Formats: sequence, C-alpha cells, structure tokens
Amino acid sequence: MNIDWPSLFQQVLQQLPITLVMIVTALFFALILGLILAIIRIRRVPVLNPIVRIFLSFSRSTPLVLQLFLVYFALPQVLLFIGIDINQWSRLFFAILAFTLHSGAYLSEVIRAGYQSVPYAQVEAGLTVGLTYPQVVRRIIVPQALRNSLPNLTTQIIELIKDTSLAFTIGIIDMMGQVQLIIGNNYGLGMLEVYVVISIIYWALALIVQGALAFVAHRSSHPYQV
Repeated sequence: MNIDWPSLFQQVLQQLPITLVMIVTALFFALILGLILAIIRIRRVPVLNPIVRIFLSFSRSTPLVLQLFLVYFALPQVLLFIGIDINQWSRLFFAILAFTLHSGAYLSEVIRAGYQSVPYAQVEAGLTVGLTYPQVVRRIIVPQALRNSLPNLTTQIIELIKDTSLAFTIGIIDMMGQVQLIIGNNYGLGMLEVYVVISIIYWALALIVQGALAFVAHRSSHPYQV
C-alpha cells in the first residue's frame, strides 16, 4: 500500500495550533504557579506551606490522566455545591488547568532547587555592600538560579509537550486527537504510519525546545560573548 506521507503530516499538523496553545498557555501559568509555590516553600509560610506540600505530594504521586479526569469531571460537580456552574466551559480550559496544576507542581521544585543552589554567602556579600534584598534577588540570585535550573526546566517543558497528548481523552481534537480520528476513519489501516508521523512531530518539538534552551544556557554561561 502506497502511503502519502506529506498528506499524513499535513492532516496531523492541522491541529498543531491547538497543541501549541495548550503548551504555551499551560507553561505560562505553570511558571507563575510554580513561582508562588516555591516562594511559599522557601519562606515556609505558616498554614500555606503544609497545604502546598500536600498538593505537591498528590501531583507527583498520581497519574496525570487521573488529574485530568478529576479536573474535567469532578471539579464542575464540586463547584455546583457552592452554586458555580462551569459545566458548559470549554474542554480546552479544563485541559490547560490540569496541565498547569501538574506542571506547576514540578516547576515549583525546579525553581526552589535553583534558588537554593546559589550559595548564601553571595547573598550576604550583596547585603554587605549595601544592596537591598530585592536587588540581591534580581542581580545575584535570579541570574544564577536561572542558569542552574535550565536543564531541569528543559526537561519539564518537554514533559509538558508530551503531557498535552492526553487532551484527546476528554474530547479535544489536538494532534493526538487528530491521529485517533485518522485511524478511526481508516478502520485501523495505516496505524503504524500515522503513529510514526506523530512521533516525528513530537520529537521535532522536543528538539526545538532543547536547542533553544541549550542556546540560552550557552549564552548565559558566556554573558560577554559577542
């Protein structure tokens, strides 16, 4: 059987924008959530710190597909008890929310580890020469913490890219959802070829992220290189 590879790629890539929307939006909010959670852990904020620890433990100990189902099926039912009806909201909202919560939990640990990787002696030195703590954070901690966190940050972004492939389980037609439609419409014929195509696309996305962040890491390690 002759396989029209360009047509297969074209059909799957039709839903690339949906996948990219989920990735970029979830990553944006996950970074914000991760930063907030990391600050709570670093500062050991009373009351909030134990709650965050429980949330992180749950997020890291349960399958993402289960968390996705809890957000999509259980959350609307829980909110109905307090008179909030979100049953008609877009499936995309629930998918992004689930990916944000899951990735935010992991990113909070990446951010916390990056912060703790900066020797406290450098913080004390900055304070000694008259810098305020916000200045120390901006000029000393953040540049080094970001550089130290890049490998783990790269890993988490790639994990998020792969995680979005679960969105089709709640009816979102992203790239993986498109793959399921193609296979269903062809009654299972050409299944191998379609999975090869989607594998190459996800692989390419991961390579792009790896290359971009490797470039950032290289430039940050040689800040004065032209």
